Amino acid sequence: MQKNEIVEDVRRWLESFIIELNLCPFAKRELVKDRIRFSVSSAESSAQLLAILLEELQFLESNAEVETTLLIHPNVLQEFDDYNQFLDLADGLIVQEGYSGIFQIASFHPQYRFAETVDEAENYSNRSPYPLLHILREASVAREVASYPDISAIPQQNIQLLRKLGVAKLRSLLQQGR
Repeated sequence: MQKNEIVEDVRRWLESFIIELNLCPFAKRELVKDRIRFSVSSAESSAQLLAILLEELQFLESNAEVETTLLIHPNVLQEFDDYNQFLDLADGLIVQEGYSGIFQIASFHPQYRFAETVDEAENYSNRSPYPLLHILREASVAREVASYPDISAIPQQNIQLLRKLGVAKLRSLLQQGR
């Protein structure tokens, strides 16, 4: 699959799933303002992906007009357990390179599952068409947390909505994003 097709799949998922269901009340504004970078990695190993992640962190550091990056990596970390273990390496890279307190990573994967769950509806809040790393600016997250009324209610509202929709409907919606 070509990079532009992958980007379109992820953009469609962002619009029709994340924004349409209002799973993240901040995503629409950044998409409309064209402040989301969609970066498709050709990495085929964890080491290559770490190097590309560092490049993306450096890019964001140098380009304040870009709010966030969705680093899509369709050729590596296809299994969720491998992906989940990689997140520790990614967080370690952030600390090692001096980006702690500047950037953080939110995780999305086609097989995403929270601890103690298997295929429950709430896992779909973090399921995406391809494995990806969502790089966020911590200052922006802090601003949103401070200004949003009852930020702590978002996860529970998402769980309620996703459970109401049910796994079969969510699976169908996620597949439409591809």
